[in-house]
Amino acid sequence: MEKIVVGLMSGTSVDGIDAAIVKIKGYGMDSKVDLLHFSTMPFEETLKREILDSMDIDLSNAASICSLNFKLGKKFADAVRHVCTEAGVPLDVIDLIGSHGQTIYHIPNGSDLYTKSTLQIGEAAVIAHETNTMVVSGFRAMDMAAGGEGAPLVPYTECILYNDPKKNRALQNIGGIGNVTVLPKGMNLGNVFAFDTGPGNMVMDELSLRLKGSPYDPNGQWAAAGIVDEEMVAEWLRMDFFSKAPPKSTGRELFGKGFTDAFLRDHGHKPAEDLIATATYFTAASIAKSYQSFIFPKLKIDQVIIGGGGSYNSTLMTMLRKLMPDVDIGTQEDIGFSSEAKEAIAFAVLANETIHQQAVNVPRVTGASSSVILGNITLPPGGDHKKILQKAGK
Repeated sequence: MEKIVVGLMSGTSVDGIDAAIVKIKGYGMDSKVDLLHFSTMPFEETLKREILDSMDIDLSNAASICSLNFKLGKKFADAVRHVCTEAGVPLDVIDLIGSHGQTIYHIPNGSDLYTKSTLQIGEAAVIAHETNTMVVSGFRAMDMAAGGEGAPLVPYTECILYNDPKKNRALQNIGGIGNVTVLPKGMNLGNVFAFDTGPGNMVMDELSLRLKGSPYDPNGQWAAAGIVDEEMVAEWLRMDFFSKAPPKSTGRELFGKGFTDAFLRDHGHKPAEDLIATATYFTAASIAKSYQSFIFPKLKIDQVIIGGGGSYNSTLMTMLRKLMPDVDIGTQEDIGFSSEAKEAIAFAVLANETIHQQAVNVPRVTGASSSVILGNITLPPGGDHKKILQKAGK
């Protein structure tokens, strides 16, 4: 039975809410997935700052996060209405919404002070009430409850969408954080592995905002005009994260505001273009190092497919090709997909798997002790809930 599902994603770049309307037939590895429409609803600058402040231990508090949870729930509901209006799809034909939410904090490894945990906000009850549609949310928590890091979660969907019978593929996402999924040729989920490679756009975007007043470096033009401090990058690559073997994940806790503050404190006297160039090269070099350390020794990669906002940065793409000259590096668009829509599509697919009671985390990727069903189901306020659940599970 076909379903029309909306997938929602707001990533660590905090640019806005990505919304994808997806037609899904079936479930599991036999799923047929078609993107009907995609749009991004940008965050207003004041809301973006509120979200970023909520991630900062020194600036946030329980009251502000509590309020923001419901405010973002409204925004995610607005994004559903927005994408439906753009696509000319009536809201009442949407069978299901899969919402990743907005990650506020992610602690993949516990300590004496903090328990291993993760927090995504954007209240699902608000989305369900505003759209009168069932919502699946909170995808990461069950994997962490099972001992995993709660990330990456997209390898399952990427195996469905991107596997190739003759090519070993690496799918490199460059959002706020970089992450890679390795798909050995064929369609064996047991052979798939994935991990976070380090910073994506996060550091260079923060520098562009602070030094140039722009939320990002357009097409990498400032990085192209700057001089890379390779010694600085080499020092960063000695951080423990880069030598740690997968499974591993990271976020703003390691490469966010504090990282940029320290960089500017020590090097802020240098030209802005040099600093942005160095941050851009750091992303490229961290990806290359990850492949050289943890992928190439295991598998010859025939094709690297870049997705996420970083794929539109031509300077970053040039750096990657120079650092890995023997690998065919292309983009999602080269194989008929959308670099921007990738993660929103993924959470539409994951929501469909949840209502079909399918365990879709990949333990060898996240470090979980077992495969588990991901996500929490929030029913809409009206209608026959028994019928809604029966229809959803078909």
